[in-house]
Amino acid sequence: MNYAAIKTTDVANGTGVRVSLFVSGCRRHCKDCFNSETWDFNFGEKFTQDTMDYIIEALSHDYIEGFSLLGGEPFEKENRETVLDILRTIKEKLPDKTIWCYSGFTFEELLADGAQSILELLDVLVDGAFVAEKKNLRLKFRGSENQRVIDVKKTLKSGKVTELE
Repeated sequence: MNYAAIKTTDVANGTGVRVSLFVSGCRRHCKDCFNSETWDFNFGEKFTQDTMDYIIEALSHDYIEGFSLLGGEPFEKENRETVLDILRTIKEKLPDKTIWCYSGFTFEELLADGAQSILELLDVLVDGAFVAEKKNLRLKFRGSENQRVIDVKKTLKSGKVTELE
């Protein structure tokens, strides 16, 4: 898997100060996507053990609340194995850090497509494709009104999509 960028002090993609990884590869090609250079699966750098070590080091600071995973599309089939490894490593080494993920797929689509092992490692999923016609700059942690900020733990436990309060 390739990645486009790592931000070590991100305050825009989840609560608190976060480390964010922008993966490469996305077939959705949403109109007015803010990150269209990441559509190419070959864009950026190869994700390696050194990359993982860098992320763990960046996450280890007390002022970092957690990790955010964006794209591109983390749930593209080509990215899933590496994404799963990344999330398992973070949960193992830094279990108190929260994990947010942004996906153009809906929660329901991801469950139906066999992504439960990844979903179970997330605290929050911001789901749904960006829709330019529904863009709203007043929304917190999402770009268009169709997107949801989902509390994944509560949703998996109850079986009903529960948005973050």
